[in-house]
Amino acid sequence: MANLVPFDPFSELQALQRNFFGDDWLMPTRNVHMPTTDVYTEDDKQLVVEAHLPKFDEKDVEVHVDGGVLVISAEKHEQEKDKAKKYVVRESSSSFYRRIQLPKAADVDKIDGDMKDGVLKVVVPFKELPAPKKITIKKK
Repeated sequence: MANLVPFDPFSELQALQRNFFGDDWLMPTRNVHMPTTDVYTEDDKQLVVEAHLPKFDEKDVEVHVDGGVLVISAEKHEQEKDKAKKYVVRESSSSFYRRIQLPKAADVDKIDGDMKDGVLKVVVPFKELPAPKKITIKKK
């Protein structure tokens, strides 16, 4: 007696994709290293964003605020010319891009940033919020 196997119309296509692209064809970023970005608050007084960018220099990095969003981008292009080899120009590039929604209490005029040992640190201070007004309830 033969076992019945359900027909899968896509099985041949999936086998072809596995053979052509490898088993991880659906995960193209599997071997791509994404720089770490830490976002946290300190004492509820400021937001701190630390982007670990070891391959970039300060001149490669741009930070700006656009419509209440902190935008961090970095781009680096390298070019090597070697006439002894058969190629004329060898180029490589790397890039980084993050958008972080700032809280309404962010004081965008006082944002500060620095870069040390490949870590970009951006500090977003919070505006001093007025204390909540207490309303006294009277007895009638």
